[in-house]
Amino acid sequence: MEERRQINRVAYSANSVIVDRETQEKFYGQVKNISPLGIAIEVSSDTPKLLGKDVVVVAETIIMYADVIREDEKEDGSRIVAFSSKKFTNEVLTYLFEHIGAGIEE
Repeated sequence: MEERRQINRVAYSANSVIVDRETQEKFYGQVKNISPLGIAIEVSSDTPKLLGKDVVVVAETIIMYADVIREDEKEDGSRIVAFSSKKFTNEVLTYLFEHIGAGIEE
């Protein structure tokens, strides 16, 4: 039997933060589209190359653990970075819970 459903990305606009798990460096961008399996974010030209990185993406109410799978440069120097989601490991979940709200004063 042929599968009739597809998981397509849909347009979605939101501010986002991309955290490199290795260096814990944060990069800011604008979400362009999203699906349960991936997300595309536009970053400025001064953002270092992220291809091949292991990252955590936060966009409003969404947290995604992902691999950077593609970067497409635009005419203005900014780039669209494509992420492919992956399952959270216990290590990543522990990291997130230990660092959620870190540095935020009540």
